[in-house]
Amino acid sequence: MDIPRRPGQPHPRLALPKAGLGDDLEAFQHWLQQAIPQVAHLGIQRMGLDGEALEWHLELAPSLNDKGTGFGGAMASQAILIGWCWLTLWLRQQGRAQDVVIADARQRFLAPVSGDYRLRCEPASADGVAALRERLTNRGKGRISLVQHLYCGETLCFEAGGDYAVLPSSPT
Repeated sequence: MDIPRRPGQPHPRLALPKAGLGDDLEAFQHWLQQAIPQVAHLGIQRMGLDGEALEWHLELAPSLNDKGTGFGGAMASQAILIGWCWLTLWLRQQGRAQDVVIADARQRFLAPVSGDYRLRCEPASADGVAALRERLTNRGKGRISLVQHLYCGETLCFEAGGDYAVLPSSPT
């Protein structure tokens, strides 16, 4: 059942998975479309995990600009969102239900996006996950830098990065 969204009212959390993520990506994508209504209009065809990377396959049509190529604002928004999703999914794998926010974002446009594309997100450094895990264990909150790369075919068209913060758990 779809829950209507209202300003100022948080959307209910998706229950944590019983073990790992497995088929959880489909349930997560459905929940995400309800929690953030704009997601239903981004053209996400599918989500997948590849090692430590989260990858989306997107259709271009919903993000066209006046020139018939990808709208930069849409790509920037998608990059921020896939980072938020990466960290939210990682926390779910750890059995942690904590809020995630974007703290800093930057992007670079390298080539026009002229067809359907894929967006990939992963930690910016090899020790990023271990450092985040340690901060969460010791302080209950933490930050991680993530990078996003957008490919149209084999062409790297856009790259972005962001620092994402895991907020302390709220008392229940």
